Amino acid sequence: MAPRHLIAPLMTLALVACASPTPSASVPTFTPTATGGASQATTVPTPTGPLPARPYDGAAVLQAMRDSRRPGGVPAELQTAEIAAAVANTLWTWDGEPWPELVIGGSCAAAACSLEVAGTPPDAAGADLYILGVDRASATVTVESTDLHGYPRQLDGQLKAIATEVAPDAIRGLRFASAQWMPMAAGQYLLAYRSGGEEGSPGVDLLIDAPSRTLLDQHPV
Repeated sequence: MAPRHLIAPLMTLALVACASPTPSASVPTFTPTATGGASQATTVPTPTGPLPARPYDGAAVLQAMRDSRRPGGVPAELQTAEIAAAVANTLWTWDGEPWPELVIGGSCAAAACSLEVAGTPPDAAGADLYILGVDRASATVTVESTDLHGYPRQLDGQLKAIATEVAPDAIRGLRFASAQWMPMAAGQYLLAYRSGGEEGSPGVDLLIDAPSRTLLDQHPV
């Protein structure tokens, strides 16, 4: 699945996970709010939402690798505790809760390997997808791209209202196509507006900060 265009440089995710599941000092660690992600997502969610967090450990990822039902599954050489821990360190969810099912598959060519990791939260706008690069020699995992729609679908109306408020001229004549949540910036979303309401149509991408109701960037596509 090819990632769609993201705004640069704001949309670049410089998440590099080493073999240890412990995040480096440069990667902020978020924790869910005291009320818990699930209760907010199923009652009255807000665009700010529970702060993103990483809900998986290496053992959970390793088991998902072994149980993979994707065509080709996960190469055996990637099914190590070190690589699984590094993968777990890259996976964030909107509310810090694990997906009902962690779907993972991958392939290897020479020393370079790739993994696709996906999951769909209950009542979400869509699925979350991570494309990861894996260096087998160093057990290093790098986030190459993301396509994250696993926020509560009830937020779409609020996100569209903010877009209308902060960028009325940019979206005039366009239709809301989708939104993505940002794993390293709680409350920020990338909204896609397209002429035909479809991803492949021309339009504009808006990066908004929902809590402050501000436009951070926009990019024609």
